[in-house]
Amino acid sequence: MKVKNGNVKTKSGKIPYSLMKHEKDAGRVAIVLPGAAYTAQGPLLYYATSILFRNGFDILHINYEYTREELSGLTEEGFTADVRNVIDEVIGGAPYEEIIAVAKSVGTIALSYLMEEERFARVKAIWLTPLIQRDDVYKSLSGSWHPGLCVIGDRDPVFERERFSEIDRNPRIQGILVKDANHALELEGDVMGSLDVLKNIMAGISGWVANR
Repeated sequence: MKVKNGNVKTKSGKIPYSLMKHEKDAGRVAIVLPGAAYTAQGPLLYYATSILFRNGFDILHINYEYTREELSGLTEEGFTADVRNVIDEVIGGAPYEEIIAVAKSVGTIALSYLMEEERFARVKAIWLTPLIQRDDVYKSLSGSWHPGLCVIGDRDPVFERERFSEIDRNPRIQGILVKDANHALELEGDVMGSLDVLKNIMAGISGWVANR
């Protein structure tokens, strides 16, 4: 494995990234968009990354580090532009034939806009705790023709049952609703139960990747 760490200068400032590549050209890449306070080293993204790397994907972590104030003042278009700039500079010229995006929470905002672009016409996506209370994210998922996996807990503050049901009816989207799970997809006060949830989610991701 070859690892390259760096920063890309955008209008919002410098955005760190980490690119993990196989020794031989992979031909496929996973782009990871973390949450605002949930980094790529959080268990959901760490293990999802591991599964994808073992399945032959190079991995690009886009490690934006916005403060709460910066994030609140950043438009959806500005956020998406920051993410796009990192993708363009780090892997823009690479001949990747397959792209999977993995987005957690606020990362699903940028993902919903990127998927409207022609260059991402064939992208597949793993949506972890998507912000479906937002119309842009909800419409992107419910009307998506991109194959995807959507995972959310029924005790997540962003969860809306009717919207999730509509998303789950989309034949392109496989929905996983985790009972009693919060926005971190954990069971409040239950460490061992949370580990079981994590294991089940990773099994779901592994199966989805294998059958994509």
